[in-house]
Amino acid sequence: MPAFSVMDLDGKPVSFPGDHAGKPLLINVWASWCGPCVEEMPELARYASQQGDSGPQVIGLALDTPEAVREFLTRVPVDYPIVLDSPGPADASVSLGNTQGLLPYTVLLDTQGRIVKQKLGPFKAGEIEGWAK
Repeated sequence: MPAFSVMDLDGKPVSFPGDHAGKPLLINVWASWCGPCVEEMPELARYASQQGDSGPQVIGLALDTPEAVREFLTRVPVDYPIVLDSPGPADASVSLGNTQGLLPYTVLLDTQGRIVKQKLGPFKAGEIEGWAK
């Protein structure tokens, strides 16, 4: 995984892999204006709540403004961490292999920080468990 830094909803920097080194991660890139992203969020929240300490930690990477994300989360709350980046040709999703720039985009990283799977498009109900194995 390439190193990059983004902000959390409070404006504090979060570095990857630094702050998450040694943990499996499922990073889901989304935006509040993306219909398919919104549709898959309950599935991601369900999956995240089942992982405990040993499963992949779900992280939402919003390519959006802090204001739009905060407003969105009042309507569709999730329990997993959300970080922010500005969309553009060098945003964090591009660093994670999203060469087409489409959303939603998800990557699965192993404990060594290697990208082991990539998915472009939303997860359907029950799909994440099989995909993340």
